[in-house]
This record gives sequence, C-alpha cells and structure tokens, in this order.
Amino acid sequence: MSRTTTSPRRPRSRRALVATTGALGGVALALAVPLMAGAHVSVSPDELAAGDHGVLTFSFAHGCGTSPTTALRITMPDGLTSVAPTLDGDWTIQVERGDDGLVSAVTYTALTPVPTDLRGAVSMSVGLDEKTPETLAFPVVQQCVDGATEWTQLAEEGEDPHALDAPAPVVTVTDAEASMHGAHGDGEADTADADATATAADPLGIALGTGGLLAGAAALVVAVLAYRRRA
Repeated sequence: MSRTTTSPRRPRSRRALVATTGALGGVALALAVPLMAGAHVSVSPDELAAGDHGVLTFSFAHGCGTSPTTALRITMPDGLTSVAPTLDGDWTIQVERGDDGLVSAVTYTALTPVPTDLRGAVSMSVGLDEKTPETLAFPVVQQCVDGATEWTQLAEEGEDPHALDAPAPVVTVTDAEASMHGAHGDGEADTADADATATAADPLGIALGTGGLLAGAAALVVAVLAYRRRA
C-alpha cells in the first residue's frame, strides 16, 4: 500500500502574505511621507530684488488634517511699500491697514471650502524699496472647517527652516545690482541652480520617501521569491 506524503504549504503562504503586506506598506510609506513633509503654505517666487515689484503667490494643498480650508490670513512684514491683492472669483478679500495707511494684513475667504486633495492659491502684488530688509516673512493663519493652523515659525540663525513644524513663508530680498548682473549670466547655469534648489527644497521628505521606496521594493522581492518557492 503506497502512502502519499504532502508537505505543508501554510508556512510558505503565510511568509508570502507577510512579505506582500510589507511591500504594500513600504510603497504606502513612500507615498505618504513626502505628502506629510510637504504640508505647508509656500510662496513663489521666494526671491525678489530690492526696489522692485513682484507678484507673490501663496499656495497650499492641506494643513488641517482632513478638514477643508476656508480662509487664509496673511500678515504683511515691514519693508513693503505697496500691497495689492489679486481679484479672484473663488475668494473674497478683506484688507486691513495700519496707522500709516499701508496694508498690514489680507484675508482671503474661500467661497467654497478647498478640499485637502486640491491645491489652492492666492496672490498679491508687492512693492519693495532700497531699504527693504534682506528677509521678508509672511505669517499665515490657515482657517479650516474644523480647526486652524498657524504658519508663523521662523528659523533661528543656523537652523534648517525645513525642520520647523509650521514655517512661515519667507521671501529673500537680493541686491538690485547683483540681480541685474545675474540676469545677464549664463542661462544654463541659472537653470542648473534652479533645479538644484528644487531638488533640495525638502530633503527630509525626499530622504524618507526614498527609504520607503527601497523598503517596498525589498519586500516585494521577498514576496516574489516566496511565491516561486511555494509554486
């Protein structure tokens, strides 16, 4: 009488399941970490020349958890000679002025709350003079349906601004003559510098995201090997 022996397969199947779960978790981490690290109100451009005028755009994607954004209140720094908010059909605009008649704060209120999975943006024209400080910080209060986030933190000397939990948008003011000289420089060098700046914009998010991708890829390889051994 012959006897057939069947080797148990559950342990291998379980290992494959665990490996596959690890792969999915790694991919999810890779996608989620940069999103969390990128939760802030940003300003573009982040550099203007002294004595110049420019249009600043403040953008956001999320910042109050899962609660939609209802308003942005942006406080103006000292050193601006003029502020003119941009009319936008998606927002109502309230302007506050100081005793000197200059704009001290602008509040943009959304006609429809902005969901967390959509990007919102508001803009304004600003004027600078030759005495404008080298750094202009624009504290922002992001109001949401539930709660609010105050983007008001400023980096201390030697501190990485990307390490702050709620950094205020900051514009660097460059020397007018240096800016004009740079405008006539090598265009390819300017493009390379811009690419380098964009790459280094959020080193923490990039590093953690890359780690998540590597972990996910390694777990996926383990899952494939386990599946082949089972087959």
